[in-house]
Amino acid sequence: MRTYVALLYSITLGEGRRVVMSDLKAMAEGLGLKNVRTLLATGNLVFESEKISVAGLEERLESAFEQTFGRHVDIIVRAAGDWCKLANGNPFPSESVEAGDQVVVRVMRKPVAEDAISGFQAYAAVDEKVLLVGGDIWVVFSRERPSSRLLAAANHKRMGIGTSRNWNTVRKLAEMTRA
Repeated sequence: MRTYVALLYSITLGEGRRVVMSDLKAMAEGLGLKNVRTLLATGNLVFESEKISVAGLEERLESAFEQTFGRHVDIIVRAAGDWCKLANGNPFPSESVEAGDQVVVRVMRKPVAEDAISGFQAYAAVDEKVLLVGGDIWVVFSRERPSSRLLAAANHKRMGIGTSRNWNTVRKLAEMTRA
């Protein structure tokens, strides 16, 4: 058995409806996934499965989600080792200690090309930082600005399918994969 992390792009089903984590866990268990656990109420799963391709797991989870909840949601899956590599590759360690909720990684289904990141960096404010590490986009958001132009610029059309998690969540998911 191998351990995996799955991240849902959105857990909002429509006006006033959200996915309850116990229902998400039951959905994953219904697929035969083992030792399924969730982190927070934000669509994060850690589970064990027979060795299968990440794309195969994404497809199975997305299909089950749509059947269970009536809406398609993109789901990004990483093997535990790849998730720990992502966490260990955090390019902003001091900022993460100071403000883990302001350091975010956009975990991508397909790696972002080096040349695409420069256009994205143009949206960063003076006190924001953007780096591409292993095809994923790391951002330090400004504490001074309630909104950032980077949020709108990180859409699926421009950057591809991905979903963002703050450093606190990334770190906790890494810990869960080792448990």
